[in-house]
Amino acid sequence: MSEMYTKYAVEYAEVVKDNIYNALLERPSTMALLGDLTDKSVIDMGCGPGEYAQWFLTQSVGQLTCTDISDDMVTLVKDKFGSNVRAYRQDVSEGLPLEPNDSADVIVCPLVLHYIENLTPVFESVARVLKPGGYMVFSTHHPFADFECSQSGNYFSRELVEDEWNTVGTPVKVTFYRRSLTEISEAVTNSGLVISRISEGFVDEKAKELSEETYNHLKNKPSFIFFRCEKVRA
Repeated sequence: MSEMYTKYAVEYAEVVKDNIYNALLERPSTMALLGDLTDKSVIDMGCGPGEYAQWFLTQSVGQLTCTDISDDMVTLVKDKFGSNVRAYRQDVSEGLPLEPNDSADVIVCPLVLHYIENLTPVFESVARVLKPGGYMVFSTHHPFADFECSQSGNYFSRELVEDEWNTVGTPVKVTFYRRSLTEISEAVTNSGLVISRISEGFVDEKAKELSEETYNHLKNKPSFIFFRCEKVRA
């Protein structure tokens, strides 16, 4: 786990409130794939500092559960929302082992899956926990964007990539897995979930005011990819 989500958790929480990649690209693109959440049982899987949790609570959800591998992030969420959310530490690579079968209407997993080597246990767990007719929305690195980091030159080969990001104003090393679109989609469908929508996102025009260069880059090259996956009724 990168220090960005532990040592720099507080700084990260502040930055993602209104930066380009999270606030003006990833979150609106993910939210666009969600339906009415009124009275729904929602799981925020890889909740980070709670930006989604804050929004979910404005949508009148019935129950909100937040999980994250970082104790620091879970603490931030508990401190912010108290008894309005149920939050606990959970390694997303293991799925949702503490959640009952057929218990969630909606599961959201934002920008987490590229940190996980084997996606199969994640989607199998999601398929178990979702109610029939429920759905998952997740975002991850776009395979096209990550291929620029490939050392092998083989698009279809999963690779562990080490990079340095300046998200929090200090260069921080981050490692993640680069994988093909085929690998992502097969992990979903092999679990029994059905992919109903795929989006490559959209960057809000407000990003122009922060950085016209970054805005133009994101208008012309995909950075993230977004899926909605359904658990079909029997």
